[in-house]
Amino acid sequence: MTEEKYPELLPRFLKYVQVETRSDPQSATVPSSPKETAFLKQLAQELQDLGLSNVRIHPQNSYLLATIPSNLDHDVPVVGLIAHIDTADFNADHVLPQVIDDYDGQSDIALSDSGYKLSPAEFPSLKKYAHQTLITTDGRTLLGADDKSGVAEIVTMASYLLKHPEIKHGTIQIGLGPDEEIGTGADHFDVKDFGADFAYTVDGGPLGELEYETFNAAQAEITITGKDVHTGVAKGTMINAIQVGIDLHNRLPEHDRAEETAGREGFYHLYKFNGGVDCAEMTYLIRDHDRQKFEERKQNLKQIVAQLNEQLGEERIQMKLYDQYYNLKDALKDHMEVVAIAKQAMENLDIEPVIYPVRGGTDGSTISYLGLPTPNLFAGGENMHSRFEYVSLQTMEKALDVLLEIVKLTAQTPVK
Repeated sequence: MTEEKYPELLPRFLKYVQVETRSDPQSATVPSSPKETAFLKQLAQELQDLGLSNVRIHPQNSYLLATIPSNLDHDVPVVGLIAHIDTADFNADHVLPQVIDDYDGQSDIALSDSGYKLSPAEFPSLKKYAHQTLITTDGRTLLGADDKSGVAEIVTMASYLLKHPEIKHGTIQIGLGPDEEIGTGADHFDVKDFGADFAYTVDGGPLGELEYETFNAAQAEITITGKDVHTGVAKGTMINAIQVGIDLHNRLPEHDRAEETAGREGFYHLYKFNGGVDCAEMTYLIRDHDRQKFEERKQNLKQIVAQLNEQLGEERIQMKLYDQYYNLKDALKDHMEVVAIAKQAMENLDIEPVIYPVRGGTDGSTISYLGLPTPNLFAGGENMHSRFEYVSLQTMEKALDVLLEIVKLTAQTPVK
């Protein structure tokens, strides 16, 4: 049984998620949080104890790197496996995971005594997990399966391979990095130092996800300087920064919002709006799968800001607009054999590949544009970044099966 095959997986995952590693978007350091640094050092010691080679933390990008040497007598491509150790901007202090054995697929799951629950009526995906072991939160924090499930799967795979030398494989490079959740983790990834011919991020969701098409992504940070005077003498003098922000937002396409779009439809997502009459701040995510439409969205926002400043008679709206990542598909179009290997691995294990345009991104997007083809594989998490997050142990085991199958297939692949 798979539970006997990977006895280290569940305890390792439970240990990892109880370490707080939330990244900090306000920080200028790498990693963004000292808690990430501490966890990376903890993992480095674990990898050394397991017997991996060349274990080190990269001095510039803080990726924890390690090597599983080839046990073949001939050259095959070097495969890389990558995951991120940070968690998202939701309460991650004192994560207390619950383990639900043999879930029946239809009952509500009380999230400890928090008053929250996981219900199939609200989360129909639960129905897929009858007779499986689920790991949930206690309702007060996120779980951290994004992406500590991927980290646990990669480390457990490394341990398994070192204990089973009869499994033939080429060189495998492992990279565990910080700050994916704030979009900066892979910016300084060192492809040459990593030394892989292709790689996979293990950072996807439910069983079978194989992702190679993502959004193009940008972020706009807007500051509006108002003029606050007494309301009794406001006419012709007051400039209400809140109202200017509302006017700006209302000039964007009404239905191009995250909550009203799906598939390949792009959007503007206003996810922060703070301030008062004197000063207000807004932050937008700009997303589109189509590169031309993505550029048009950015230009549209620039024009709206310019028009409003012109109406105000001075530049009271300042905007910092920057790209975050680009569509992974464009970087992989000449390297689809990497996707084919993952697809074949899943099919060999009777797992149906689930391929669709991702309404998000991964570190693999950035890393692929840096020159290392890196599609994304499922790691198992559901309802990520929330108190309702959960993961199936059996899905995590199958993710590990896929990693081993990719390694085996790569061992049969000639070097080009």
